[in-house]
Amino acid sequence: MRFLCLNRFIIYAKNVSNFSTAAFKGFPAARRNQPSEYPKSGNYEDLLSWNSMITRYCKNKRIEDARHVFDKMPERNVVSWTAMITGYAQDGRMDHARQLFDEMPERDVVSWNAMVAGYAQNGRLDDARNLFDKTPKRNVASWNAMVTGYVQNGKVEGARQMFDRMPEKNVVSWTAMMAGYVQERKIVDARQLFDSMPRRNVISWTTMINGYAREGRVDDARELFDKMPRRDVISWNAMIAAYAQDGHIEEASRLFDKMPERDVASWNAMISCYACRGKLDDARRMFDKMPNRNKVSWTSMIAGYAQDGNGEEALKVFGEMKWAGVKPDQITFASILDACACIAALQQGRQVHKCIIKTGFESDVYVANTLVTMYAKCGILEHARHVFDKMSEQNVVSWNAMIACYAQHGYGQEAIGLFEQMQRVGTKPDGITFISVLSACSHAGLVEEGWHYFDSMDTDYHIVAGVEHYACMVDLLGRSGMLDEAKNFVDRMPIQPSAAVWGSLLGVCRIHVNLELGKYAAERLLQLEPTMTAPYVLLSNIYAVAGRWDDVANIRTMMKDRGVKKKPGLSWIEVKNRIHTFVAEDRSHPQTAEIYAMLGRLYKQMEEVGYLPDIDCVLHDMDDENKEHSLQYHSEKLAICFGLISTPPGTPIHVMKNLRVCRDCHTTVKFISKIVGRELVVRDAIRFHHFNAGLCSCGNYW
Repeated sequence: MRFLCLNRFIIYAKNVSNFSTAAFKGFPAARRNQPSEYPKSGNYEDLLSWNSMITRYCKNKRIEDARHVFDKMPERNVVSWTAMITGYAQDGRMDHARQLFDEMPERDVVSWNAMVAGYAQNGRLDDARNLFDKTPKRNVASWNAMVTGYVQNGKVEGARQMFDRMPEKNVVSWTAMMAGYVQERKIVDARQLFDSMPRRNVISWTTMINGYAREGRVDDARELFDKMPRRDVISWNAMIAAYAQDGHIEEASRLFDKMPERDVASWNAMISCYACRGKLDDARRMFDKMPNRNKVSWTSMIAGYAQDGNGEEALKVFGEMKWAGVKPDQITFASILDACACIAALQQGRQVHKCIIKTGFESDVYVANTLVTMYAKCGILEHARHVFDKMSEQNVVSWNAMIACYAQHGYGQEAIGLFEQMQRVGTKPDGITFISVLSACSHAGLVEEGWHYFDSMDTDYHIVAGVEHYACMVDLLGRSGMLDEAKNFVDRMPIQPSAAVWGSLLGVCRIHVNLELGKYAAERLLQLEPTMTAPYVLLSNIYAVAGRWDDVANIRTMMKDRGVKKKPGLSWIEVKNRIHTFVAEDRSHPQTAEIYAMLGRLYKQMEEVGYLPDIDCVLHDMDDENKEHSLQYHSEKLAICFGLISTPPGTPIHVMKNLRVCRDCHTTVKFISKIVGRELVVRDAIRFHHFNAGLCSCGNYW
């Protein structure tokens, strides 16, 4: 949530007519068909009409049209000049504004304030302060422009110094300063200022409510809300958002129902509330009932579906949004790219990328970062790197995203090389950077390097290791077979081990079939997360590999009694913009006969060149023949075969799986890649596997 205090300067409002929007829409575009009839000159009403045209064009971001009208004016007054200067400032063209300001035949305090505010709002605080100091006569709006400018640029101490120097203050001054403290999360200072205000307006109250909401102090926010002498729709929306942010959905809903009036932001707040808590059906019902929708409404639904892992539904909503004529912005694009990434919808992701290029958002660092992640999660690492290298600006998130891409694909040395390059160009790593670096070391078995970077967090960067970093180190040590070291590492942790840490230890016990330590880790994990599926399944798998079927049965009974359900294994593949999903032994697909025929032919060819089924991967108590049959029809094998019969020879096939790929499937796909002469890319719950010519990029280390 963003907390902004907007200081609006009304430039000679009484001299500007209330031009209707409908009338303004009739104004032709400049330089093509200019207005055929301009206002006549010679009296006050005509000058007022000229000024109104300039103001309306500027407000609608038609700055060239505004300038054309300004240049055509037979006479101008200080309002004309100030309106044009304000238009340039709002458009970020401060050099044009300053040139016009310097040309003014006469100036008043409003003209000076417009320039000062323009510099401040465009981040040019030194220029703003220089002009402020030269202003021959200041009023309270002059001081407010500087206070607000300091606040908006994160210079709260500077704002306070200016605030304390003010010869007089109004409610805007107090509210702007309070908003600065809220922005800096200095809630005590904000409240002291709020209590000291000689007069408050609805914006003051709402700003304080937002401050409490940001700190998770919903009860304090509600206490203020209930005391408000007057509320507007923004106040109600702020309180609803406070409840939504803190997860109090029922309270937010009750408040929404009580609202005397609602605007589109009210509906959007409820949609976001439901979506962020995974209640997508409720969010969709609210969305469908909205009397009017805006860009935020559509984006909230898309983001909600993407975060819930329902990429197909997110893509449907995105299509409906385009059909409704609503133009996406950078947040919309980032959300739909997340949706493409989560289901590996590469073809549709590429189509979205084309839309991004057409709309000019490719240079936006936020969108570019999401593009990097989308291509990487769809298995096209070279495209991800291409987008990264083309970025005009790379922030720490950009570097983190690209390092994480290499980590997910198992390219540990490349991830480390990029990390070193990041430091050479002067970008300071953060905690997330080290999670990706340690993960890369883990997937590549780089134990010494992992220890080096873990230690350097504190010694070189003064970053305190969090539970995620400790979990990565446990995974690194455990995957390398150093289970005792992993256990000792957990025992020596200076912070309480989290579910992620115990989950990492349990996962590596599953890889190396360490029953005793696995049971110990599972017990600790279940103490923290008794309804989590993973500890039951992983411990059951360890028992199954060890042939302890009674213990397997006991765990399954325990899961049933506690209402814990195992997530079914799914694999999916995108073909011709459609996602095709498979489960083990799936026969629901329209092309089942061709899929099974292809799989049968492949098995015959594999057996001829030495393939033997790994029946230890079957985690059910059955005879060997049934185990072999069970292995043959795992979901990723069916998805690969569908890809083989549905795509031209030689094209790569990308398959996604929601669980870890088993050893037998890993071996099978290596054989298939050699037989069919194609690259087969499989993304499982852990990492990417690039199969080519009978080899896998993981080097059998996963």
